[in-house]
Amino acid sequence: HVQLVESGGGSVQAGGSLRLSCAASVDTSSLYCMAWFHQAPGKDHELVARIDRAGTTWYRDSVKDRFTISKDNAKNTLYLQMNSLKSEDTAMYYCAADNIYCGTGFAYWGQGTQVTVS
Repeated sequence: HVQLVESGGGSVQAGGSLRLSCAASVDTSSLYCMAWFHQAPGKDHELVARIDRAGTTWYRDSVKDRFTISKDNAKNTLYLQMNSLKSEDTAMYYCAADNIYCGTGFAYWGQGTQVTVS
């Protein structure tokens, strides 16, 4: 079983930056795909960015050129660098991982970390 623990959320002014971290309980190089989702109040989970084992990344249009997903396999940690934050980025952010799939459905989830942009 894979455990994921997010950290790094908080409150920031528009235009500011935050870096989210997701510590995994397993060797992240063994995971086929890792991703960040967000969920704003009253809305569904949305995929924000994902990175596969080969390092191929995908971003939703609204965060392209502002957010960067990366992974440090030596530390078993996934990151999301968020720059030029906007009020619409306010949401709970979740880390997710899967052993065999890299789409929008993931087997393992963290508890989330809140990001508030004012």
